[in-house]
Amino acid sequence: MAMTGQTVRDRPVELSRAKGSNRLGETGIRLVCLLCALISVLTTFGIIFILVRESIHFFGKVSPVEFLTSKEWAPGNDKFGILPLAGGTFLITLGAGIIALPLGLLSGLYLSEYASSRVRKILKPALEILAGIPTVVYGFFALTVVTPYLKSIFPQTGAFNAASGAIVVGIMILPLVSSLCEDALSAVPKSLREGAYGLGATKFEVSAKIVVPAALSGIMASFILALSRAIGETMAVTLAAGATPKLTANPLESIQTMTAYIVQIAKGDAPAGSTQYYTLFAVGLTLFAVTMLMNVFALRLVKRFRQVYN
Repeated sequence: MAMTGQTVRDRPVELSRAKGSNRLGETGIRLVCLLCALISVLTTFGIIFILVRESIHFFGKVSPVEFLTSKEWAPGNDKFGILPLAGGTFLITLGAGIIALPLGLLSGLYLSEYASSRVRKILKPALEILAGIPTVVYGFFALTVVTPYLKSIFPQTGAFNAASGAIVVGIMILPLVSSLCEDALSAVPKSLREGAYGLGATKFEVSAKIVVPAALSGIMASFILALSRAIGETMAVTLAAGATPKLTANPLESIQTMTAYIVQIAKGDAPAGSTQYYTLFAVGLTLFAVTMLMNVFALRLVKRFRQVYN
């Protein structure tokens, strides 16, 4: 009995030690997670700091008004108008959006509303395979397959052209649009569908008039995120669209995007400290600002979407 009493008296001490050990473990995990979060935040601010600091050197020599409004980009001749690069980026993004957004939405709608579980298990991984292909492979695919096909239809198509780049970028962002749209459509409560069916609506009417409008904020967020991904695409566009900074609306001509120009300067052709060298950071800062604004807008839509259905 004495041993039993001693054991009972020792239990609170053992439990207290176990709780203390658990608290130390929880504190350690919390600190590790905090450190990871701080690394991400500090990395972002570090990138912003470097871009702004180096861009100040550029804008000390070139007027921001000239940079944003001039229609000629020729750093070798002291022409620093970013509109041709911005126009080329917009042309690629617009073409990719025309291809990927409707196809992605329809694919997501099919997977969410029409496909059986067996078909969904096959089609969704097949779509996601496209996201795992290296972008440089898409670039060579554009050069060897897409461009010759375009030339057979439009003989005036150049060896490097915006249309080819837009097509492969559209294929690249298609899985992103499809997956996010399916998630948004699947999050619509079943009660909305059942109510529509109870009123005699058909499958198509429920999908087009109930489910899609109810998931519109999530769908729009997926569109914006996909377009921001298209804006930042580099290797496929560099290989397919060429390196001719030209303000044009003709997708069959060679153009140059902001990312393609960054790749060109990053090769080391421009002497460090020169104005041409600092254009690397000015263009990068412009690209960063555009993508950041698009992502912030998309996150606001996603937040609104979650508030409605959670």
